[in-house]
Amino acid sequence: MTRPKAIVLHAAGTNRDPDACVALGLAGADPEIVHVNQLRSGERRLSDYRMLVIPGGFSYADALGAGRILALDLASYFADQVAEFVASGRPVIGVCNGFQALVKAGILPGDSAGDRSAAGDGTGGRRRATLARNENGRFECRRSTLLAPPSACVWTGGLPGPLACPIAHGEGRFVVDSDATLERLRDEGQIALVYGRDDGSAAGGVPADGEYPANPNGSVADIAGICNPAGNALGLMPHPENNVVVRGRDGEARRERTLACLALWKNGVDYAKEL
Repeated sequence: MTRPKAIVLHAAGTNRDPDACVALGLAGADPEIVHVNQLRSGERRLSDYRMLVIPGGFSYADALGAGRILALDLASYFADQVAEFVASGRPVIGVCNGFQALVKAGILPGDSAGDRSAAGDGTGGRRRATLARNENGRFECRRSTLLAPPSACVWTGGLPGPLACPIAHGEGRFVVDSDATLERLRDEGQIALVYGRDDGSAAGGVPADGEYPANPNGSVADIAGICNPAGNALGLMPHPENNVVVRGRDGEARRERTLACLALWKNGVDYAKEL
């Protein structure tokens, strides 16, 4: 079967695009790094690709806040293209800065819990969710454990177990405007990934003596990633693209969690192949 073409969107300051290409290649896709200016000029067209990846980094140096200027690009220059891409069911993933951009552009959470018309970044209305500064006020750069609860997300369905992903962010705390929005996310199956512990239990609760909090940023309900109601668009703060290669020295547990990260990418690629 033909390897689906994946566009990996690049803006000034983005630095995880090569990592995303490695993960996509291992998962069976044909990735291409495309600068936002190439889309703006018409040199590249979003409609020519089967997958959209918005990788991490510090797009536009996060000059107005993490992901905000890239969000304005998405919501202004490419609003119709991205909306059509998502509505067509093609898989979309935004990682870290890419997640921030998807949320601040109003693409996520999506229709049920904060659609583009309610985004608040040049699209009008009020945004129902955002990513704020980490609760502890510090930049977090370490490993996190992720769990995939039952959800509508095509990227996380049937993962073989917990994922071990690096994190590197200062504004990763997922917050919502109300308890009603959080319940809507739960009811619609939009909570795709949550922070957990190494033993596979939920992150919630008071850490044991000497244990660093499993939820690294204080996200509500331990949320690490959400999807749109249709399940084809996923945003997450941790970096699954940075743990996709099994090394000879890895023990069984580490190997399993690496393979779970790769399985997430394979889910997206396999879904694109079926479209």
